[in-house]
Amino acid sequence: MSSRVGCSATGILRNLTGRHIVVGVSVATEETEPEAVGGPPIPLGRRVELPGRGTTFVREVAGPPGAPVVLLLHGLIASGGLNWFQAFAPLSKDFRVLAIDHRGHGRGLRSWKRFRLADCADDAAALLDVLGIDQAILVGYSMGGPIAQLIWHRHPEKVAGLVFCATSNRFVPGVRERLAFVTAVSAIAGSTRAGQFVTRVPLKPLQKRIPKAVRARPDSLRRWASAEMRRHDARMVTEALAATSNFDSRRWLHQVDVPTAIMVTTGDHAVPPQEQLRLLLAIPQASVEQFDEGHTWCAKASFGPAVAAACRTVANG
Repeated sequence: MSSRVGCSATGILRNLTGRHIVVGVSVATEETEPEAVGGPPIPLGRRVELPGRGTTFVREVAGPPGAPVVLLLHGLIASGGLNWFQAFAPLSKDFRVLAIDHRGHGRGLRSWKRFRLADCADDAAALLDVLGIDQAILVGYSMGGPIAQLIWHRHPEKVAGLVFCATSNRFVPGVRERLAFVTAVSAIAGSTRAGQFVTRVPLKPLQKRIPKAVRARPDSLRRWASAEMRRHDARMVTEALAATSNFDSRRWLHQVDVPTAIMVTTGDHAVPPQEQLRLLLAIPQASVEQFDEGHTWCAKASFGPAVAAACRTVANG
């Protein structure tokens, strides 16, 4: 027997997409159904109850026996599948891989409470507890970077290492930068209806910030990405943008004492490279590698091997 579970975004996301899509998910009772037709080859996921918090969703690849655990933390307006679909296979050669959907995103936890990055951090720590995992290497992309930092700050015993990509310890201080940030992360899913909306914004400076590849995705990937984005809770995503924009960990990030790697996207207009390099000021012992990529690098095939290499660097100390 199969089960269909769906949740559509409200407000602006519903207005942009104009239609309702419901696709199947893998749930804890093992009632399964395929992903949206034509989606990329990513692992099925399952719903996990976090005691006292709610139900979240995680995708998992077992990896080699006894392999260290990597916990993937996605960016704004993405999901675990959407942000990391290029990384599952390369990472699974050396790691057990987990990718959580953050609250309000994809199939992640829903709450009437205001979205807080600290709650996302606590959700992730609770997930590790439920799965019986003592420690993990945390990999944070964009908004996932602050969440990784907060997990280390609030639950340091859970963290074996940190990998930061296209992220910083503070975000977008100006109005113009905030507009660019929203535009870039909206485009991350590819040429979905929401992505097409931002490409039609009549302001040429904003149009220039959207990668050309966004308008050249295969139809099958567009359909899958659109279905993933349709699951978001519009209110929580809007609050997530505000929370990310206001994040600042400069007061305490210098205390990080675990192996850390920083992946800088030098063509990034959403989180400029100079902002990303602020992480190195806080964590001078971190390794750094620069890539000639923009904020949507995670959608390219080159991303997976690069993030896997960074995780190996951290795992080797």
